[in-house]
Amino acid sequence: MANRPTLYILDAYSLIFQVFHAIPDMTGPAGQPTKAVFGIFRDMLNILRDRKPDFLAAAFDGAGRVFRSDIFEDYKANRSAMPDDLVPQIPVIRRVIEGFGVPVLMEPGMEADDVIATLARRGEERGLDVLICTADKDARQLLTDHIRILNLRKNAIMDIPALEKEWGLRPDQVVDFLSLTGDSVDNVPGVPGIGPVTATALLRQFDTLENLLAGIDQVKGAKKQQSLREHAETARRARRLVALREDLPLALDWDALKTKPPDLATLKALCIECGFHGFLNELRAAAPEAAQAAAPPWEATYHAVDTPEAFEAFVDDLRKQPRFALDTETTDTDPLRASLVGLSFAWKAGEAYYIPVRGPIHCKVLDPAMVLDRLRPILADPKTEKIGQNIKYDMLVLGRAETPVGGPITDSMILSYLLESGERNHGLDQLADRLLGHKMIPISDLIGKGKKQLRMDQVDVFKVVEYAGEDADATWRLEEILAARVRDEGLWKLYQDVERPLISILARMEDAGVKVDAARLKELSADFGARLSALEEDIYKHAGGPFNINSAPQLREILFEKLRLPTVSKTPGGEQSTAQEVLEELAHKHPLPALLLRHRQLSKLKSTYLDALPELIHPEDGRIHASFNQSVAATGRLSSSDPNLQNIPVRTEEGKQIRQAFVAREGCKLLTADYSQIELRILAHYCGDPALVRAFELDHDIHSAVAAKIYGVPETAVDSAMRRVAKTVNFGVIYGLSAFGLAGRLGIPQAQAAEFIEAYFRDFAGVDRFITETLEKARDDGRVETILGRRRPINGIKNTTGRSRNLAERTAVNTVIQGSAADLIKMAMIRIDERLGAERLKSRMILQIHDELVFEVPEEEVNRLAGLVAHEMTTALALKVPLKVDLAAGPNWLDVEDIEVKPG
Repeated sequence: MANRPTLYILDAYSLIFQVFHAIPDMTGPAGQPTKAVFGIFRDMLNILRDRKPDFLAAAFDGAGRVFRSDIFEDYKANRSAMPDDLVPQIPVIRRVIEGFGVPVLMEPGMEADDVIATLARRGEERGLDVLICTADKDARQLLTDHIRILNLRKNAIMDIPALEKEWGLRPDQVVDFLSLTGDSVDNVPGVPGIGPVTATALLRQFDTLENLLAGIDQVKGAKKQQSLREHAETARRARRLVALREDLPLALDWDALKTKPPDLATLKALCIECGFHGFLNELRAAAPEAAQAAAPPWEATYHAVDTPEAFEAFVDDLRKQPRFALDTETTDTDPLRASLVGLSFAWKAGEAYYIPVRGPIHCKVLDPAMVLDRLRPILADPKTEKIGQNIKYDMLVLGRAETPVGGPITDSMILSYLLESGERNHGLDQLADRLLGHKMIPISDLIGKGKKQLRMDQVDVFKVVEYAGEDADATWRLEEILAARVRDEGLWKLYQDVERPLISILARMEDAGVKVDAARLKELSADFGARLSALEEDIYKHAGGPFNINSAPQLREILFEKLRLPTVSKTPGGEQSTAQEVLEELAHKHPLPALLLRHRQLSKLKSTYLDALPELIHPEDGRIHASFNQSVAATGRLSSSDPNLQNIPVRTEEGKQIRQAFVAREGCKLLTADYSQIELRILAHYCGDPALVRAFELDHDIHSAVAAKIYGVPETAVDSAMRRVAKTVNFGVIYGLSAFGLAGRLGIPQAQAAEFIEAYFRDFAGVDRFITETLEKARDDGRVETILGRRRPINGIKNTTGRSRNLAERTAVNTVIQGSAADLIKMAMIRIDERLGAERLKSRMILQIHDELVFEVPEEEVNRLAGLVAHEMTTALALKVPLKVDLAAGPNWLDVEDIEVKPG
């Protein structure tokens, strides 16, 4: 087959539904759903790059009533409506396919399967090897020596031998096989009592459906005979429904079907629209000639400052600059383990300077101590503006070298984030590509990849000059574009008052780190290991024997074949799903799924924290230095990495035990300050609902207050079950939790869940009004704003009333509430940091997780700091309801005692 040209046929809707159900929710910069678009974009790139087809086409269903509905009125009657979040992605997917130069084929009144069948046969007749990209089993009837099926998800080929191995049949028997078994996906009834195994056995005996129906008396089993007699016409009708048309009058232009270079301009615009900037480099690889033609010229000169004389002249020039771009080259991506290799500077587009202080022995470098001594006053100058891309990294590297970076700081990464918070990547390479049309030199060009990867100080300096100079130059050019846009869009105050001061605060937090008890982590790891072993024994007992718990195929066999538990949902490949939500549902029917869930939870905590945290302990100070990220969460919240502290569960016993390993250094305590029910307080501020506001003003337990309203009882009569319902409603319904979802979480009938939701919105009508007004504004303005004016574009708002919410609508409300909570805690951090400096306290802010701040405090400062923190956190922003902070202190993050403080 390798010598024949290839034709790839995309079964568009099959692929679309596969990726839609396989990929977690994704949104673009405007808040629009994008996961199916992303999946199809990825498929197109993979096919072009890895398979290099000679001909390529995509088949869609044609408009109008399909002829099969005339044969059987209920054909596909059980198909649910297309999910709301998928509908707006279909036209974008069409644009993606067309941007790749792939013709879209369809025929009125015909399904894509018939278009595929016709095109496949005509391609085979033309001398092509045909690969049909689909997960639809109907396509197996088309298999020949030159027509095969490609499952893109599994990267697996189905051919005649594979069909024989899996079903024990020939391709010409597939239609008869499906006629007997029926097809539940398309609502095609088969013969009751005839499953796949029986159908295969019958066709191996009788060869064809008609032979079988003519020889029913020879079938073993009276029940089978009776069912075949009673449903013979059902099977014949199924055959007419399942058989694909291969004779459609397709007007094929084979020249148009030839693979052509992608339309880079169209696809780049789509990438920007959807936030798929990681695809841009792959597009260039797929069409290098088109990419080269599309890229504007990049004119620049980069200088090596590698002699004392050149360095002195450079310092004289640098000292005169009111602002300049700065970048560092180092030996490590971790700034607190890195050694400085060199510094690059730029203050004019197209020109930059690189000062090497480390390099191979044959290269000219300057003495690092001398260089930093001369640069230190300039870098610390409070009047000189420093521009960087992720400048926090450079500040940490230089801080370790006792060279603080002072003055106004402008970070192009943060500016980009403020403008497009929904983007997933604000890296220098992506920004240069998007805004400057320039492809940066890949770091791998200098240090290589894999085991032979070099450190930057092992790379020839002449190579580093171009790379480092380009970094500083691109940063300078980007800042000019981004700062102007931030000012034009009224976001400079948000940058200046919130995000800019936060950069230095986060740098100090990362530098401080948090001490961990390595011995305690080791104890917990052993304890969790013992618990996992005991769990495995229980799992094996309920499963009837040992098996690989982490093997999905083996787990499917145990759950669905051996224990005969019902199938809840299927994977895109058609297998029964064993995902968490499936196990949660099955846990009501058998003990094994609950044990599996417990095993997964413990195993993840052990591997993610107990086993991983010791590896992150810094050898110099015995502390863990997490990174705090300003430009990741679209709502404005901070995130953390290495480790991700946000994912430590705070309510489970195991999560609490992990927190116990985070300890204060000798002579200190950890002080925790956690906003109480901050999202509900911000909701009350926005909606002004009298009942909600009053509950907070009186400092009532908000969940009990809500429970009293929706149950129509006094607060004193609210029990724990009522409060649990109210808590779930409080934190779920405002973000669009449906009656179905609430019923699932509470384990109650859906009708009762609907009553709770209606009662909530009836008693708190201000909340309903706030949601409606937020959605109307998002629909009209195309964006939402937080309390400090942080913006997030939102597209796809449909329902501004009612209870059902699509992804865009949930995102809109979520961004206003959570984004305002992010604004609040950032303001609190800035005010607390200012007080710590002004009052010369030794206490340090070391962690920020969700709505909580953690401080390492000398014991003699605990009460003073608690009062300071309480005051600044409760007055950081003026809301219509009082803010409340829960404070506690102790030797570790778990064993803390509450501190009562009256703010003021």
